Amino acid sequence: MGIEWYDMIARRNGGYKSRAVYTVEGKSAEDIFEERLMTMLPRYKSVMDAGCGHGEFTLKMSTYASRIIGFDNSKELIKIAQSLLSSSKIRNVDFIYATTKAPMPFEDEEFDLIYDRRGPTSILNHGRLLSPGGVIFGIHTSIEAVRERLLANGFKDIVIEEFNESVTYFPNELEFAKFLADVPGNPDYMLPEYRPELDVKIREHHIGGKLGIKEHKFIWKAVKP
Repeated sequence: MGIEWYDMIARRNGGYKSRAVYTVEGKSAEDIFEERLMTMLPRYKSVMDAGCGHGEFTLKMSTYASRIIGFDNSKELIKIAQSLLSSSKIRNVDFIYATTKAPMPFEDEEFDLIYDRRGPTSILNHGRLLSPGGVIFGIHTSIEAVRERLLANGFKDIVIEEFNESVTYFPNELEFAKFLADVPGNPDYMLPEYRPELDVKIREHHIGGKLGIKEHKFIWKAVKP
């Protein structure tokens, strides 16, 4: 999946976010990640948001942090983030266009904490950015690439937790299709040509008589030696 997809989402959705209407039942991994991050942030002087998207979450977390720099490899998303920042009164956040696939414009050991909220797992290949004893903390829907990169890059005190208790419910098929269409790598299930595939997914995602998707995510944490 190329960067063009994220640029398209930025233009279509006004950011890296879903257009769908839905409700979440049960304690979600996303809520747990956010709560833990809020308690961690005050302990660190310099924080990176790896794959910050359109910056809304970064700005929310700025309340708890001394300084956060968010980067993303979508110029369209960074434009939205910078616009949100300029219209706010927040002064401890910066947004920068950068990609993990090239030398990153940050100093060695510049950050004490890097958090990765469904951002690029390839940030783990840039351990030079973390100070010794610095922490990297993330949440993703799959874990194998994370595990491999944590081990390959010499991180220690690795903790990985799996969460699959909460369920996202949709009021109708239209909102379900919107949600699926906004998942990275998925086709646009709103288009008529994908209706047969959508019908299959509708049949597969009934939980307790309602249209829903059960969460399956991983929260992970590690320390740079």
